[in-house]
Amino acid sequence: MWKLFALVHVICGGLQQDSTIHTEFADRLNSVYRHSVPAVTVEELKVLIKQGVTLLDTREDDEFEVSHIRHSRHVGYIWFDMRTVYDIPKTDTLVVYCAIGNRSERIGEKLRKAGYRHVYMLFGGIYEWINQGNPLYNSQDVQTTEIHVYDKNWSRWLEAGSPVY
Repeated sequence: MWKLFALVHVICGGLQQDSTIHTEFADRLNSVYRHSVPAVTVEELKVLIKQGVTLLDTREDDEFEVSHIRHSRHVGYIWFDMRTVYDIPKTDTLVVYCAIGNRSERIGEKLRKAGYRHVYMLFGGIYEWINQGNPLYNSQDVQTTEIHVYDKNWSRWLEAGSPVY
């Protein structure tokens, strides 16, 4: 049963912490990730946020408007353009996220190729963020429980929040 938990160790830039995530969800994520961009856990991201990380949301406009992690910058996926990040120094730490991490990994690859040195992706994406009880905000900066799900197949891994299709 997918409700069994596993400890997933994700090592990133000297940070190492355990993140509780469902075994089957972690296995599914690992099967779609290319493992080309280092991953951070939700707990690691919370530490990085306190340190002033730049958080980039790589989902589409309609997904971002429903909800996003507070203070993240929307850069999109389909129409991603490096000009949307031109003002971010290449020495800054960037964490990219999407629904589950697949799209953000692709954008992370582009950022790394463009010379950004400290690029990470959120393991499990915004699903794992809300599954661990963290807040989301809508386009009016009001906290919400709504989350735009990537698709019905992936929505089974969303345990918290109110799915929006």
